[in-house]
Amino acid sequence: VQLQASGGGLVQAGGSLRLSCAASGSGFSFNYMGWFRQAPGKQRELVAQIASGGSTYYADSVKGRFTISRDNAKSSVYLEMNSLRAEDTAVYYCAVVKYTTYTYWGQGTQVTVSS
Repeated sequence: VQLQASGGGLVQAGGSLRLSCAASGSGFSFNYMGWFRQAPGKQRELVAQIASGGSTYYADSVKGRFTISRDNAKSSVYLEMNSLRAEDTAVYYCAVVKYTTYTYWGQGTQVTVSS
């Protein structure tokens, strides 16, 4: 399984970005699809995830600003990020769960928010 993430970039505080991640090489659906991020000097953290049935989870720091969605037919997951802040600056990774843990990871895409 390969995950290809895209959509990162440089944006001013208060701006928006949309991240996309497409999975290929799988013949199965994913129980969960999620987005993680890792800022310099910090641990990787789960930002948002979405279950195959559509239920979602968001980290408190992004609730009300980020929206995760998925397209099962395209094996894709998206992250709409609004009202971006400097503290959202990080490398964002998409990942998917086949059974119970995040097994497959994308290569990461840089998001930089200038204040």
